[in-house]
Amino acid sequence: MALSPTDVTQLAAVDAARAARVLSGVRSAALSGRRAPVAPRPVIEQSWDRMLRGGVDPEHDFRTGLLPREEVQRRRESSELRHVLPVLREGLLSVADTAHHIMVVADEEGRVLWREGSSPVLRKADGTGFEVGADWREGVVGTNGIGTPVVARRPVQVFASEHFVRSQTSWTCTGAPITDPRDGRLIGVVDVSGPLETMHPATLAWVESVAKLAEARLRERHLSSLEQLRAVAAPVLARLGGRAVVVDRDGWTAAVAGMPYQSRVALPKSLSAGQQWLPTLGLCAVEPLAGGWLVRPSDEPLPRGTSRIVLDLSQPRRWSMTVSGGAGTWSHELSPRHAELLYLLALHRSGRSAAGLAADLFGDPGRTVTVRAEMSRVRRYLGGFLEHRPYRFCEGAEVEVLLPDDPRDLLPHSTAPAVAGNRLAHRTP
Repeated sequence: MALSPTDVTQLAAVDAARAARVLSGVRSAALSGRRAPVAPRPVIEQSWDRMLRGGVDPEHDFRTGLLPREEVQRRRESSELRHVLPVLREGLLSVADTAHHIMVVADEEGRVLWREGSSPVLRKADGTGFEVGADWREGVVGTNGIGTPVVARRPVQVFASEHFVRSQTSWTCTGAPITDPRDGRLIGVVDVSGPLETMHPATLAWVESVAKLAEARLRERHLSSLEQLRAVAAPVLARLGGRAVVVDRDGWTAAVAGMPYQSRVALPKSLSAGQQWLPTLGLCAVEPLAGGWLVRPSDEPLPRGTSRIVLDLSQPRRWSMTVSGGAGTWSHELSPRHAELLYLLALHRSGRSAAGLAADLFGDPGRTVTVRAEMSRVRRYLGGFLEHRPYRFCEGAEVEVLLPDDPRDLLPHSTAPAVAGNRLAHRTP
């Protein structure tokens, strides 16, 4: 009986050895250009394609040098991940140790910062270079439970010969990305790994759930910090006249006076005190506060003239938008979803309805509520540069899109039908 990729995953729960043999045949066929007995799962097939194009050697592992102990410590102390280690340990370690797994936490670059769990498995991991300070980017060590979730931006389970490099094919790895709820930025990956016989399909949902709990903890910390800033802001706003808003370092609003409330103000990457032009607010007087900024909009009219919007999608994991015009230049780092939306609007300069964008993103024109919610968030920083009914860039803006050297690397995380179609067709806007 022929097996589907899903069947192989389910088979691994009851007969890991047989499932591993099937996947070994799949891997061998794929690497030799023959037709495989079972098609790889899409997320694995896409990763293998990236590895083949990137020149990763499937038969020999390659290891970069470990980070020095001082650099590991520096990264630990500066990473937001340090705040959620108790959540990760509570959710994963007790079960992982019993099931002969280890828990690994890596930063957004795929560098291993923490590693705990079953002692025998930790010793086996040493033999594959799965150590603290090691570089587990996909482009360095092939398809794996840390580097592949970094690129795909979603939880990924990699079982046995789904690993691209042969030395890792006796392992099962399941990783989930952790993002900062303040801006959607990837801050790291949590992974549970172990010998292939310990694999279970439910591990993916388990690790993803714990990653979501970690993000919820970060959200709680953020709300608590806004409450503290609000206490600082209250007496300041009470003695000021006119319009003012107090925001944290990331632009989230703690308090507002004399103007409509907006949950977040788009701030440039390097904000300093003085006169600053801010998206949606215009010219503002900016003053530092403990933990944030006091922003007072000016009543001066905004400069007019042609604006230029550069959408930079050329990097595999970091996307941004830079706007230049009469009021100066500012940049904004984009979340994966916003990168998809703005790319689609760049393709359709005449505009796209909510239903059209829903079909582009999800293959379902009925998911307009999700689209409208995301477009509302985009408008918080793009403001007048974005029109609606239909959604489109304003007529006076010149829009340029910077793409990867290889169009197949366009937004590799995206499963949106319109993006995937362009990726395969090698189309450019």
